[in-house]
Amino acid sequence: MDAVFSGSQKIYQTIKNYEQAVNEYSAHPDDESAINRYEKAEARMNEDDAWNVQSDVKTILTQLKINDYDKKVGELSGGQKRRVALAQVLVESPDLLLLDEPTNHLDFDSIDWLEKYLSGYKGAIMLVTHDRYFLDQVATKIFELSFGKLYEYTGNYQDYVEQKATRVQTEMDAEHKAQQLYKSELAWMKAGAKARSTKQQARINRFNELKENVGNLQVDEDVTVSLGQSRLGKEVINIKDANLTIDNKPILKDFSILIQGNERIGISGENGAGKTSLLNAIAGDIPLDSGIIKIGETVKLAYYRQITEPIDEDKRVISYLSDIGQQVTNNNGEKISVAELLEEFLFPKFMHGTLIRKLSGGEKRRLYLLKLLMEQPNVLLLDEPSNDLDISTLTVLENYVNHFQGTVITVSHDRYFLDKVADRLLIFEGDGKVSEHRGQFSEYLASLAQTRVADKKRIKTKRNDNAPQESAKPKAKN
Repeated sequence: MDAVFSGSQKIYQTIKNYEQAVNEYSAHPDDESAINRYEKAEARMNEDDAWNVQSDVKTILTQLKINDYDKKVGELSGGQKRRVALAQVLVESPDLLLLDEPTNHLDFDSIDWLEKYLSGYKGAIMLVTHDRYFLDQVATKIFELSFGKLYEYTGNYQDYVEQKATRVQTEMDAEHKAQQLYKSELAWMKAGAKARSTKQQARINRFNELKENVGNLQVDEDVTVSLGQSRLGKEVINIKDANLTIDNKPILKDFSILIQGNERIGISGENGAGKTSLLNAIAGDIPLDSGIIKIGETVKLAYYRQITEPIDEDKRVISYLSDIGQQVTNNNGEKISVAELLEEFLFPKFMHGTLIRKLSGGEKRRLYLLKLLMEQPNVLLLDEPSNDLDISTLTVLENYVNHFQGTVITVSHDRYFLDKVADRLLIFEGDGKVSEHRGQFSEYLASLAQTRVADKKRIKTKRNDNAPQESAKPKAKN
């Protein structure tokens, strides 16, 4: 709570003092000093009209699943710290709100609330995000930084995709015309053009200018990474009667599931409910309390974890991958060199010799993912892959999964990504309960929203039915 109310505005100090006074009074209700402090804090809340602000703050904290106000920040997980930081900036209601990947480490309920909150926000918002559905709901203008240039688009993500396609096509048409003109002018120059007149010299100057600019167009290419993998049997993972408790918190209760070849399973649900723990159990990192996890004999597993494995920062990009091999085989049996694979995974040639310590965090995560894929697994575990990958890389990964001949299990809250890579869902509801659903994640969320609306109507109707009815007034006698 101290961290959330660390802003400089006077009203936050008023609320903070009131919260402390309430806690002290609750602990020592007969202490005169505690009573006096509480009364003064309550009077100041009235004086500063801070009750609505306090209510708004509690709403923000509740929606971001921050419930233990007395817990120290140092005792929180990385995801919890990010949510406290998000709450800290939201409660201040600034004129300009800068958000860097705000949906990371939020579950789908919190993301849904944040979308609605920001859609009605009175100030200006500038955010960096990979969450494409989030952009659709919140953004009214998009800036794209591409190949050293900044492009501006009006509208949300869908509008951006359409407008970008039009821009790229226009630029490619112009580039084609410029190349045709260049060929024509080159033929004229080779014919022995001489600057005998001002007109000819101007044409030569235009040719030299054209020569410098033609062929420099850079556009994002459609990339498909299709790597071969070993044969996968029908039974991939069989979990029977699994029970798991971590730190006295139930993760799995008598959980059973049969996962077969070429399945696409998405895992989502509440934060801290045990989604990553299930992947860790499948990978053999943690044992079950009871039950069985049987891994098929033909399974070759790769696990993309939330925390990247230790990487030698002084290695060069291409050397890091060369430890796996100099080349790999694609689905067609063709050999692909490490250099070619790097380019397919959005590492242009000039970056191949770059030291890893010079890469951004996202580029390191992309390199780590590529190393795992080079091992050519037939079962892929992905833990929150969209948290640190840009949209271009996510698109490459989505295409890879679509062409992948093995089984993919993905933990994610990214609705767009899950819609692309999963059609069988495991929803962690907390306290060891896991429900299964078929279809896309967005369909599940829509169904969940309808169920909640129906439940609210049913509860309201029940309350009205149980409310005491006013007795009929007796008729007045003549």
